[in-house]
Amino acid sequence: MPQLNPAPWFMILVTSWLIFLILLTPKMKNFNFLDNPLPLTLRIKGYHWPWLWT
Repeated sequence: MPQLNPAPWFMILVTSWLIFLILLTPKMKNFNFLDNPLPLTLRIKGYHWPWLWT
């Protein structure tokens, strides 16, 4: 069965991971979020809901 021969599929796997690591990782690291989250110290504390069973 040709599916059990790892020679062609292993090179495809290695090549795709190299493309991912070399080309796509810098693009992902340079992505800027449009809505930057606030640090925890600047967030407004919400109202505590008075649950009936507590």
